[in-house]
Amino acid sequence: MKYESSVTAVSWIPFDAVKGFLAMPFDMGLAHYDEPLPSQLDDIDGWHRQDLFREANELRGWIEVEDGRITGYGQDGKGRIGATRLKLGPKTVTVKAKPMPDIRPLPEVTDTYVRFTQTCGGRTGVPAPRPVARKPFLQIDSAVAWTTLSLTIHSDGHVEHGLAGASAFPRHWIYDHSGKLVEETGLTDFATWINDAFGERTPWGAYDSPALTKQVESELERELGRMVIKSGKPKGRSLAIGKTLVEQGQAADDLYLVLDGTFAVEVDGKQVAEVGPGAIVGERATLETGLRTATLRALTPCRVASVPRRYADGKELVEIAAGHRREETR
Repeated sequence: MKYESSVTAVSWIPFDAVKGFLAMPFDMGLAHYDEPLPSQLDDIDGWHRQDLFREANELRGWIEVEDGRITGYGQDGKGRIGATRLKLGPKTVTVKAKPMPDIRPLPEVTDTYVRFTQTCGGRTGVPAPRPVARKPFLQIDSAVAWTTLSLTIHSDGHVEHGLAGASAFPRHWIYDHSGKLVEETGLTDFATWINDAFGERTPWGAYDSPALTKQVESELERELGRMVIKSGKPKGRSLAIGKTLVEQGQAADDLYLVLDGTFAVEVDGKQVAEVGPGAIVGERATLETGLRTATLRALTPCRVASVPRRYADGKELVEIAAGHRREETR
């Protein structure tokens, strides 16, 4: 019996994620942020040709099993790097990226499973001169973006996958064997990445950084989020760790789109859930009593955008609220 599976990480730059003087090309329209990716991955090479992402890591593996014993195994897949497009007047200039060699260590083989691992990444071809805090104290090339995926196939056919490591920037989305979007990183940290992700502080220097992932929000929320971003630069707000966006019992009916970071959802002082990028929050106060039904407290640095009411009608808010009734399921 042959069992095979795959997992793919796709990395993209979300709106307003670049900070400091390196954000100037984005603010001026010379460079571009990426649109949120589709929730179904059918053709990674097609996405590559359309230049939908900055970096992708496709890991495939298989095992052969006879009488409950693993008798053979193998892996395939590769990394892909997207180009950078710069708009110079009426023309668009495409700059090729600089891929790093794929890292594919020997699989971990046991009597009951085989675990495959693969690291892929690279850097943009556009220079990003900047001072950095360690030798050589000046970098010309852009920082390196990467993902490290693991794929474990068991002798009974069940599969586990995960994001074992990743650069702090950009955002990384994880798609399972069926192409379904299943996880995402909850925080992009541009400052740490641009100042630290080079040389020995990358997997090509024997270092990897842990990656925390979370479940993705609903397709409706992601679609509303796309509409808000496409409408122009929305009114944004940043919150430090521990700060609250809304508080339970507060009279207010503003809607927010979580752009980056993770919030704890607290009811009566107890955390009942977490929400992250792509979530629309604040809808229950709009639909019901006008009072906040939960407190949203920043677990990481967070960025949100106000959602104009015209983007979400009553039916859509009801659907979103149905997935947010956490205080009724404690």
